Order: sequence, then C-alpha cells, then structure tokens
Amino acid sequence: MAKLYFYYSAMNAGKTTTLLQSSYNYGERGMNTLLFTADLDNRFGHGKIASRIGLSSEAHLYDKDFNFFDFIKAKGRTTPNLKCILVDEAQFLSKEHVRQLCDVADILKLPVLTYGIRSDFQGELFPGSYYLLAWADELIELKTICHCGRKATMNARINAQGEVMMQGEQIEIAGNERYIALCREHFHKGQVQPENHCVINMKVA
Repeated sequence: MAKLYFYYSAMNAGKTTTLLQSSYNYGERGMNTLLFTADLDNRFGHGKIASRIGLSSEAHLYDKDFNFFDFIKAKGRTTPNLKCILVDEAQFLSKEHVRQLCDVADILKLPVLTYGIRSDFQGELFPGSYYLLAWADELIELKTICHCGRKATMNARINAQGEVMMQGEQIEIAGNERYIALCREHFHKGQVQPENHCVINMKVA
C-alpha cells in the first residue's frame, strides 16, 4: 500500500539531503521519481532543490494554484517506471495540496515523501505542516541539536544584531543568516548562543 510520509524537523536537520538521497536510491535501482519544491523558494534558483552539503537536483515547481494529482497522473503516462513522489519545503503546501497528495498515494498508488519544518519562528504550525501532521500515514522526525546539545524543535528568526524576532510575516525565505534551530527552553528565552556567550534580546518589531 502506498503511503503519504511527512519527514519534519527544525531548521538544518538535513531534510533536503535526505530527500535527495532517497531519490538517488530509487534511481540506482532503475526507478524514476518526481521531485517538487515551492515556487517561492528561489535561494538556489527556481526549479532546483539544493542541500547545505552541496547536493542538488532539478525539480518541478508548485504554487498555490498547482494541482499535484493532475500533474502526477499526466506525468505517470509518460514517465516509465515512476515509483515515488518527493516534495521539498512541504510546510508551504496548502490544505488542498495535501489532499491532492493523499489522492496520489490512495488512487495512483504512488508513495509520497514530503519534507518540511513543523513550526514557524513564532512556534505556530505552517498550514502544510498542520495538514500533513493530521493526514499523513507516517510521521518521521529528523533530528538536529540546539547549542546546548539538546534536541532542537523550534526555529528562531534573528536579525543582523543577533536579536530574536517575535513579529513579522510568517514566510520569509532565508538561510542560516536569519534562522537558527533551538530547543524549546532556549527558544522561549530568546537565547541563541551558549550561556557564556549569550546576549538575550527579544525584538517585537
């Protein structure tokens, strides 16, 4: 039975690396995959999935009007031995997107592997993550660590002065210069560095 999987974590846990490795593993066995990433994430150029360790691959783009089910159904007719669907930046999916991906697994019988972060810089769920947590068949946590050595579960947004930002738009595309993964305790304290280097600043605007 094909399933919908949600691989989730805080920032910088190797989600994209894991996605690309999974696609590579299928390819090694003569199986084709379809890769997708969000249209609004252009850090590495449109239509490209890239990891921090240098791995990359071309990918199809999705936006708010994209229909995964129709696209994948059509591609299945022209893609020999299509065996898996992989979706990066899954937190940016809409409710309807997630429903379409459920149908890909349930009707088209193709496993769907989605990868994304669970919560935003205010500790609130992204829409895509919300529905994936509710509807996915399998939930897999990819782990990374806070500066204290404990598991990081939260994503703090910081400014150029190292201050934690507590207000702003939910979506702001950036990398390590703007986001840091923290455990819950240090996220709530606004502590982005170890104790002996720590300057605690909470900036609300």
